[in-house]
Amino acid sequence: MPAHRPGSHRPRPLAVLVTALLAAAACALPLTSAQAASAPTRGAAYMGMGVAAHDGTHGTPTTGDATQTEGVDVSNYQGNVAWSTLYGSGVRWAYTKATEGTYYTNPSFTQQYNGSYNVGMIRGSYHFATPDTTSGATQASYFVAHGGGWSKDGKTLPGALDIEWNPYGASCYGKTASQMVSWIADFLNTYKSLTGRDAVIYTATSWWTECTGNYAGFAANNPLWIARYASDPGTLPAGWSYYTMWQYTSSGPTVGDHDKFNGALDRVQALANG
Repeated sequence: MPAHRPGSHRPRPLAVLVTALLAAAACALPLTSAQAASAPTRGAAYMGMGVAAHDGTHGTPTTGDATQTEGVDVSNYQGNVAWSTLYGSGVRWAYTKATEGTYYTNPSFTQQYNGSYNVGMIRGSYHFATPDTTSGATQASYFVAHGGGWSKDGKTLPGALDIEWNPYGASCYGKTASQMVSWIADFLNTYKSLTGRDAVIYTATSWWTECTGNYAGFAANNPLWIARYASDPGTLPAGWSYYTMWQYTSSGPTVGDHDKFNGALDRVQALANG
């Protein structure tokens, strides 16, 4: 076995170093391609898209609670929805995705939004927020212009802001907690100025804590729609002592995303009437 004498080691020739770097880059390419392939197409996001991956699933609530009213939320992912089947199963309210950012409108919106209304449900629409693309005010205006409005007809719920994990990149959209709070406030203030209603906030406690610093300042005016796939809604974000709506599963009957309104049907009607 050759001995390694002091001073016998020499720096690697440049060609060897280049070869090693190219080999390392080649090994990294499949992972990069796989990551790119797994990213959804812009516009494909939907309410609760990140809940199971980030918070997990921990059972389902007890059924048959007369003080809660069953609902669903849908997006283009569901396509044409069998609203009469859902109504027959006891679903009495629904939210439909209308918009995302300022670059997407749901092509199934008309069938979903009007279909739920036509079978007798109380319906509303939601906006999937992308705080890294445009301002809160700009997105609120886009939402209202593309199905997110409100009218006092007794059947239309106020619009909902779906603010959750970024499916296209960093969870908090590259914003600090204070920047995120400012973006949300910009959206909410603009929505109210355009519709006269305070928007519902849909979120998960873990995301809210991470990305807003568990900000409590919206609880006084904006109803909370909590996302948690478990037997109970768990700890709520700061400021809210109760939830108005709870998305409790993504694997319910007819359409996956099922929700409970924290009250009987007359309370759903009261929220619709403002």
